[in-house]
Amino acid sequence: MPQACERTRVIKKFSATQPGALKLARRYGKALVCVRYRQSLDGLMRYTTVELLVEQTPTRMKNPDTEIVQVKLSGGEVELRERILSSGGQWDPRMHVWHLTRGHAKRLRLIKRLIGK
Repeated sequence: MPQACERTRVIKKFSATQPGALKLARRYGKALVCVRYRQSLDGLMRYTTVELLVEQTPTRMKNPDTEIVQVKLSGGEVELRERILSSGGQWDPRMHVWHLTRGHAKRLRLIKRLIGK
């Protein structure tokens, strides 16, 4: 069994579909992400390493950009109100807040003004 290749530098890197990685791609199949050729710092040893995909799971974003959020403005912020309107924001007269997507709130720099979250 080869020893760990500490204190090396990467001299070549190939994706799984490039020449230089095809033999290992046949060996590891779709799990192969890339192949790296490393060399010891003194240049006396060359190592071949592989990066393998061992698990794939979907992620759950806490606050995706499409989530609808609420923003409260003061009465005199006319320009900001116009920018919210042009970003697709909707006024809720019952709650006296603006509804818009989190992504638009980020772009308008309103994250600190969000209500409830």
